[in-house]
Amino acid sequence: MREAVQDAVNRVDQRRLWQRLMEMARIGAIPGNGVNRAAFSPEDIVARKLLLSWARARRFTVAMDAIGNLFIRRAGTDPHAAPVMTGSHMDSQPRGGRFDGVYGVLAGLEALEAIEQAGVRTRHPLELVAWSNEEGGRFPPCTMGSAVYTGAKSMGDFLEVKDNEGIALKDALARTLAATPEAERRELNGPAAAYIEAHIEQGPLLEREGKTIGVVTGIQGLCWFNVEIFGETAHAGTTPLGLRKDALREALAAIHALHALTRDASDTVRFTIGRLLIAPNSPNSVPSHVLFSVDVRHPDPETIARLSEAIEPTVRQAVARCSVKVTPTLHDDPCAFDPAVVECVEQAAQSLDLGHRRMPSGASHDAMYMARVCPTGMIFVPCEKGISHNEAENARPEDLAAGARVLTAALLELANR
Repeated sequence: MREAVQDAVNRVDQRRLWQRLMEMARIGAIPGNGVNRAAFSPEDIVARKLLLSWARARRFTVAMDAIGNLFIRRAGTDPHAAPVMTGSHMDSQPRGGRFDGVYGVLAGLEALEAIEQAGVRTRHPLELVAWSNEEGGRFPPCTMGSAVYTGAKSMGDFLEVKDNEGIALKDALARTLAATPEAERRELNGPAAAYIEAHIEQGPLLEREGKTIGVVTGIQGLCWFNVEIFGETAHAGTTPLGLRKDALREALAAIHALHALTRDASDTVRFTIGRLLIAPNSPNSVPSHVLFSVDVRHPDPETIARLSEAIEPTVRQAVARCSVKVTPTLHDDPCAFDPAVVECVEQAAQSLDLGHRRMPSGASHDAMYMARVCPTGMIFVPCEKGISHNEAENARPEDLAAGARVLTAALLELANR
């Protein structure tokens, strides 16, 4: 490893990275060491302000685009060169952990700070991005910020989406944009020379194999749907079962049929019902309306296409007494990362003598959309027992710092090409 790169890698500060992760974890903290920091919420705004304060302390420039993505830039020597980017997200699941997403943001900031402290000049600018609404827990679907930024989706696709409290995304977004007036306005669809995202694995393989670094080769495909069952409310004590149009009973029949559809002997298909809303949601009323989400994932594009096409007919066949509406909300084909970026990450891990393995990502990430517009890769580090989207999510400080060191080396290699 060249001397300047080694100097920057050595300046990655494990203690500083951990302290910042713990400071972020206090924003939206919930019992059990968890975090509830929904996209475009007051907690999200506080987290954004904290990140920008750290960036300004290093005199990095800051900007924000129309969907609320934050950009922190360290200038390069070529004013015309596109940035080499890194980042992830700061929003969380309602009962999320302290490391999902925000680790990639703070590892990226740590890499930029280490490079700045070492005084290493790069031809390309280095840019950290904190993507908006990656989780989709409040305003579905997920990976919204990167989808809009890269042009895969438009702003108009999402502005009227409402959360469970009836708040429209456009209103929550407007409050978020207004809360950080110091950030310059950034256009969507900006150029990028390359992108690397650091993340906890969210699975058990690295820990089980005693590896420190996952060299991510790509991301499996997914399809999301909202399924609505429309019945008729009635008195729970007086209406005979045979005369009811019970939306919940019919929804359960549909969910059972979907489980049968997605049953897979190899246990490769991932099928989840993660959201269920019932109206009128009263203990002595027959449910008149049910909405539930469907999440199906698989690494093979033909399998994803087959299952996606079968969702609506399977639901309609299972529902006998109520009407049905099935709305696709997200479809992403599997993506393969750029071989040169994958190789760059692997070489960085090797040069630092860190145990590593190549692996795909089972979860979606913003890197999925960036891979459509520039050479892209990811770095995984272990998380305890593979637990994520859970208050018990945990990671070791030394593993998190190791991932930041690999990220630093890889960014410098790409930024000086």
